[in-house]
Amino acid sequence: MKFTMKAMLMAGLMAMASITMANDSINTQALHQNVTVKQALSLKDDSKVQLKGYVVKSIGDEKYQFRDNTGTITVDIDDDLWNGKAVSAKTPVTLIGEVDIDHKPAKRIEIDVDQVRF
Repeated sequence: MKFTMKAMLMAGLMAMASITMANDSINTQALHQNVTVKQALSLKDDSKVQLKGYVVKSIGDEKYQFRDNTGTITVDIDDDLWNGKAVSAKTPVTLIGEVDIDHKPAKRIEIDVDQVRF
């Protein structure tokens, strides 16, 4: 009886692990596809995104205005992610991160950047 319970528990844990791994591969696959600013503005909170375009100006406090050919969005880029590289409004960049939606005091959509590629 104890052996059967252990075997069932192990089978359940293995099934959960395979489901998690399958979801991770889907998220990784989605990360390699570019999303436009227009598309990012319609995604759910915490959606993974990869944006290609230009950081056109600094807003302050590690926040920047990002632009592609579909629109603009505020992005939050930690100073250390720049790796000391200077970027102008004409430097193409790829930003990888996730959608961050705040509802208070008003709805605000930003991208919380995890990686900057030049």
